[in-house]
Amino acid sequence: MSTLESVHSGHVVIGVDTHKHIHVAAVLDTIGGILATLTVPTDTGGFKQLLGWANSFGTVLVFGIEGTGSYGATLTSFLRRHGHKVVEAGRPDRRQRRLNGKSDTLDAENAARSVLAGFATVIPKTADSGVEMIRQLKIAHDSAVTDRSAAIISIKAMLVHADDTLRRETNRMTPIKLARHLAALRPRNLETPADALRHALRSLARRWQHLDSEAKELRASIEALVIRTAPQLLEQFGIGVDTAAEILIVAGDNPERIHSEAAFAKLAGISPVPTGSGMTSGRHRINHGGHRQLNAAIYRTVIVRMRFHEPTIAYVARRTAEGK
Repeated sequence: MSTLESVHSGHVVIGVDTHKHIHVAAVLDTIGGILATLTVPTDTGGFKQLLGWANSFGTVLVFGIEGTGSYGATLTSFLRRHGHKVVEAGRPDRRQRRLNGKSDTLDAENAARSVLAGFATVIPKTADSGVEMIRQLKIAHDSAVTDRSAAIISIKAMLVHADDTLRRETNRMTPIKLARHLAALRPRNLETPADALRHALRSLARRWQHLDSEAKELRASIEALVIRTAPQLLEQFGIGVDTAAEILIVAGDNPERIHSEAAFAKLAGISPVPTGSGMTSGRHRINHGGHRQLNAAIYRTVIVRMRFHEPTIAYVARRTAEGK
């Protein structure tokens, strides 16, 4: 007589816990539970081994992969090219981790169970077209801007210790003029702290100039890609290149994965979150989740429109009068 464990439906879900050098997979039958686990290297040979292994258990309904945008990106692309559906499994529930412990195998099993239970439904970005190009360039651009800010902060902090003449010459200069002035310094031999200070200021100023040039060059490339990918975004009042780029990066090369305006609002963290029950139903609070960079970009756009866009100004006045 068959037990429940020996009954298999022939339809399976694969959960994958991804890492830099290895991936750990677990196969979950829709009625028979966990059937097996497998560890493979993160190369094409390992991906082929994983796919063949998964197909040996029956019809694969979906792969639930942790980190489809990082360590699991290459595997996600490989599986899609072979016609399989992939969803982002997300991080395991912390409460379950505390109760059951943590290991790569358990994480893979939890990924498969979250997909089968319907908790994991997010379709990953394809990352195969213009938006992925924008994302890569924006990483470099944002890094250059951050380092440029750090350089000018260091310059101003060190100028406090400079001699009166140099401090007077650089007083009230804009960052560009300050960097140009300090980059042209001709330090003397290294004999006193003042000599070392001038060397350091010249080095930091030249670093700032290089980073400024790099940031401007990258921004021009990003702007060209945004115009080519979604020129209609830049036509909207209050949306500039940086905001449009952030919106596109979050939407991805396959924006159809975001099924509605409400889904996009939740993704951006601008949808109200219900907080009431029983006699307090109908209450909501601000959403502190979602993609924070996209949330900030939309916030900047709204602030600009509330100040300069007449239809928005009229809308805000009307809703304020209604007590909203």
